[in-house]
Amino acid sequence: MNLLPRRYHRIKQVLDKRQPDLTVLTEDVHKPHNLSAIIRTCDAVGILDVHTINKTDEFPTFSQVSQGSDKWIFLHTHPDIRTAINYLKHKNFKIYAAHFTDQSLDYREIDYTQPTAILLGAEKWGVSEEAANLVDGNIIIPMLGMVQSLNVSVAAAVILFEAQRQRLAKKMYDTSRLDATIYHKILFEWSYPTLAREYQKKEVNYPSLGENGEIIS
Repeated sequence: MNLLPRRYHRIKQVLDKRQPDLTVLTEDVHKPHNLSAIIRTCDAVGILDVHTINKTDEFPTFSQVSQGSDKWIFLHTHPDIRTAINYLKHKNFKIYAAHFTDQSLDYREIDYTQPTAILLGAEKWGVSEEAANLVDGNIIIPMLGMVQSLNVSVAAAVILFEAQRQRLAKKMYDTSRLDATIYHKILFEWSYPTLAREYQKKEVNYPSLGENGEIIS
């Protein structure tokens, strides 16, 4: 039942670069292809957790756009925007909404090396006024053409790759930044998802893993 060492080391390589203090919160992003594209970008820049609320529809099913990246992201749903923002603030995140106001900052002016959450609003309406008033600041992507805004998933990619650029410059991807216990838990679940579910049903701890991913009794 052991997995191939190459697969195990690839999983470790990805997990080693996960950023527990960078996240995205979506508010009523209900089109599956948009949410899936956002999640795919989150995986690409090393985000581990994504948060979402959706008051208008049932939570959308991931489309093929995600290319399976939803397997490597933990998605947390919240009942309303105030609850979601309060949760993130309690975790010491600074929250910036992609939202145009007279006080909005250029997205490149934000220090994304600090614990940061990016709030993205609905495809048609954007961030709600309630959300815009609850966050720590609003950011914009300067537009030089006729259009006033980007597609929500494109905006997410632009902002998140700026965050990645800043974090790479600070060498925040060079060593694992996850708590050791959490790291082992995720590593086992990603390496042996079926077996992990069996351990969860039995309510017993996961076994240790060897250098090449072999299970150590």
